[in-house]
Amino acid sequence: MSTILIISEQSTRAHNLKTILSFLGEQCTLVPFSQAISSLKSQVSFNAVIIDVESPELTDDVVSKFPAQPFVVIGNEHNDTDFRANVVGQLTDPVTYPMLTQMLHRCQEYVRKRPASQGHASHTKLFRSLVGKSDEIQNVRHLIEQVSVSDANVLVLGESGTGKEVIARNLHFLSNRKDGPFIPVNCGAIPAELLESELFGHEKGAFTGAINSRKGRFELAEGGTLFLDEIGDMPLQMQVKLLRVLQERLYERVGGNKPIKCDVRIVAATHRELEEMIKEGSFREDLYYRLNVFPIESPALRDRKEDIPLLLQELVSRIERENEATIRFTENAINSLVEHQWPGNVRELSNLVERLMILFPNQVVDVNDLPAKYQYTNGDNFEPDYPEELLEREALLALFGDNDEENNDQDVNYTVNTDSNPDDTAAADAITINSALPSDGMNLKEYLSELEISMINQALDQQDGVVARAAEILGMRRTTLVEKMRKYGIVRD
Repeated sequence: MSTILIISEQSTRAHNLKTILSFLGEQCTLVPFSQAISSLKSQVSFNAVIIDVESPELTDDVVSKFPAQPFVVIGNEHNDTDFRANVVGQLTDPVTYPMLTQMLHRCQEYVRKRPASQGHASHTKLFRSLVGKSDEIQNVRHLIEQVSVSDANVLVLGESGTGKEVIARNLHFLSNRKDGPFIPVNCGAIPAELLESELFGHEKGAFTGAINSRKGRFELAEGGTLFLDEIGDMPLQMQVKLLRVLQERLYERVGGNKPIKCDVRIVAATHRELEEMIKEGSFREDLYYRLNVFPIESPALRDRKEDIPLLLQELVSRIERENEATIRFTENAINSLVEHQWPGNVRELSNLVERLMILFPNQVVDVNDLPAKYQYTNGDNFEPDYPEELLEREALLALFGDNDEENNDQDVNYTVNTDSNPDDTAAADAITINSALPSDGMNLKEYLSELEISMINQALDQQDGVVARAAEILGMRRTTLVEKMRKYGIVRD
């Protein structure tokens, strides 16, 4: 199948082009303008189409019919010609080797970056937890696809919380080693004196407490991928031993002398600046170049803020499956979260979603519900205007508590009697409240609290301090009265 199509009526020019392209290893097809459209339709896509521009109208007609195909025009320089977007460049006679290779590279970039090829719908579904549509995350996916088919060592760089292990797991999942184990090791979490045994294993009796032989992480990862997280925290003496394994593909258990072959793909990650560490002498330069065969930069969340709505959806779905609860975000809340700088990256966002799930289960979260440091926009400051009778009922409920359990489902009627009748015992014991509001106002909450304390003390005095009987005359459960006494610090012997 031809990779380059040359459309020209100039036979000499066309054959010269074909000679140069053949030297580059490209397969070419020469056609006149009369066969141009049929040739372009016969093949899904050419790597490049070089088309003669001697007749601009005819050239434009062909180019306009195939917007996904990159074209390079050739002929005398036409500064006044308004070329279409898929014309990536222009060649002039005489065509030189550097000029031609530059145009071919432009065609290659056009094919790689055009919208139809960026989606990779059939491939994107394979990625696990690499959520987003930003250019930064798209580039990470592209690099993973490129390197996953090889066994080259990969170094994942990026700030803490950006998902470096997620990248490593996707590398393993898309590689030929996907049926093998994926073994992660945090080099910064294991004490230096135990790291060698952890990586390479040990023989029985190698040190005090080694009562049995034990496989190391290299041995456990055989045929798969070993992920060395926080490689920048690895002690220098271990860096030397790791370098030997990478060079010779052999290692020995601690206390053993039998070489063990190593068939493991190494993916390392760090948030540290390894090149600065090399200058300081805390990281070996030769190990750095062994690990840094194929670097992948894990982008910070502040550099791909357009992915935050998709990340929120993914995080909510994940927590939803675990907790059987969900939350939703208003547009203002999402816009506010996009404004945050996210020093903790995706890990910080995940923690925030989990916190909000606990605070507002099955609710809609607005800006005002977010912690103060995430509030960058004004929310909907809606203040409900409750009916007066509801406010009065709620105030009385706060004052006297609920009725007995058997009456919880019934309406509770509270009668405030302002008339004193000495002939009526019930009326004599009724609560008398001064309904006149002071001219300078009052704190209703404090007033109700003082009234509640007074009524509780009176009830306890009447019943000789017996809480159960005091609760009965106050029309509440004993446990409710005990809680109120604890709240107000009321103590009776």
